[in-house]
Amino acid sequence: MGVQELRSRTGDEARVLVAGAGPAGAILSLELARHGVRSRVVDRAAAPPLFPKMDYINARSMELLRRLGLADRIREGAVPAGFDADFVFLTGLDEPPVAVWRQPSPRAQAERYAAAADGTGAAEPYLRITGSLLEDVLRQALREHPLVDFEESVEVTALTQDADGVTVTLADRGEAPAGRSRELRVEYLVGCDGGGSAVRRALGVDQPVSGPSSSRCSVYFRSSDPLLRRRGRAFITTSARGITLVSRDEGELWTASFQIPDGTRFEGDPVAAMCEKLGEDFTVDEVLTVSHWTGTLAVTDRYREGRVFLAGDSAHQFYPFGGHGANTGIADAVDIGWKLAARLAGWGGEALLDSYEDERRPVALFNKEMSSNLLEVWRRFGQLARDGASREQLAGFLERESYQVDNSGIHFGHRYHRSRVIAAEPGPAPRWEWTGITPQVWPGGRVPALRLADGTELFDRFGPGLTLVDLSGTGAGAPLAKRAAEQGVPLEHLTLDGADGAAVRTVWGADLVLVRPDQHAAWRGDRLPQDGSALLDLVLGRAKAVGA
Repeated sequence: MGVQELRSRTGDEARVLVAGAGPAGAILSLELARHGVRSRVVDRAAAPPLFPKMDYINARSMELLRRLGLADRIREGAVPAGFDADFVFLTGLDEPPVAVWRQPSPRAQAERYAAAADGTGAAEPYLRITGSLLEDVLRQALREHPLVDFEESVEVTALTQDADGVTVTLADRGEAPAGRSRELRVEYLVGCDGGGSAVRRALGVDQPVSGPSSSRCSVYFRSSDPLLRRRGRAFITTSARGITLVSRDEGELWTASFQIPDGTRFEGDPVAAMCEKLGEDFTVDEVLTVSHWTGTLAVTDRYREGRVFLAGDSAHQFYPFGGHGANTGIADAVDIGWKLAARLAGWGGEALLDSYEDERRPVALFNKEMSSNLLEVWRRFGQLARDGASREQLAGFLERESYQVDNSGIHFGHRYHRSRVIAAEPGPAPRWEWTGITPQVWPGGRVPALRLADGTELFDRFGPGLTLVDLSGTGAGAPLAKRAAEQGVPLEHLTLDGADGAAVRTVWGADLVLVRPDQHAAWRGDRLPQDGSALLDLVLGRAKAVGA
């Protein structure tokens, strides 16, 4: 059957098409819905993939998911919060560990955050969850939301765009007649359709590879053999013989990954291969799936082409080391989501959409190098062992690199210092720390999380749009709130007085802080600028400068 023309969009039809229902695509759609924007999500698969592509959501991502009401729902399917997430390095299961990198459990992290009154904590701890289970939870959230139209077994095959919108050709892969095509007209399209993104290919956007790629085989299996925990519980076990073992649920689900010759597929016995590389024979109850994939470090040249955007793995690809892939994509989704909503509602300017690439591409480039940095530790550990380094040398090398596991500065410390919608200020920015959260407000950075006297999280008091946190004790932010209301800009004027106001002011260091929907500071000061409209124009992409 040929292409079927759909009728023109009405008020009840989607304004944004999201290609891909993985974490980035699903969260983008739910972010749009949070701001009242209807979207359509299409995914070429009929169900979440069996193979769990990711298993770690960092604490910063959990803060973003908390805004969407998803944090508790996702934790229901997560690895129990009492398990640590240690990294163990072995020469084989037949010998004691060479080194262990300790990572306290989500419960321990939450207790530490709850006790932090200085802004060095977070509103949520990290969690571990099987990627396939996470996608199932997110797909169910899409089905339930009244502002989301979700279609499975549908893929984007072509697109054209003009000044007013995007015409997308969709192909139905499921119900007969398979391959039936139709066209959909939307105002914006966001490609969240993975490393082989059809949207990216249709745009002709390049995704240059940085550094070496490698072909890998992963075995997803079930085993109750206690031998796998002979050396203690671990989230990730790395053997110098060339295999990485991941505990998916702290129960019987595991994934083992090892490198294979480039351009080949592993055709042998996966159980025998795992036993050989771990140095011990163990019992596998069931091999669930064997997957082949290519490890790649790549970031696209650009994130926007007219009315089409790229997010998640469509825009960047990392090795699954350090938890950068899905977590970078989650923050992408929130960033472009609220900005598209602002533009569609009329309170955001065109430059706000341009700022998406300003902000998120440098983060991806940075995280690419961090992924490469950790990948190099894995490579050198195996190489040094093969070259005959002693256990003492290997242990000393890994001890020096153990800082890698406590990388909260990477997850929390991104400051959008080159963004065109951030009101920059003179002077040196706060120091960036690898292993900690910087407890200061600085334009472009995430504002510090704090718990108020009644036990509630400050972040939970923010509105869905902009929030002007007013710690002046005099309501000094009222004129800007009034001006925003006159312009139809959703702005919550959050005044904190008394003990709460004093406590937050001590950490935040300013009387007034304008916070964006993604919890990043757009501006701060002890008094409003003379022209409040100019400030709003700047941070919403409607102007280039703001007066003092």
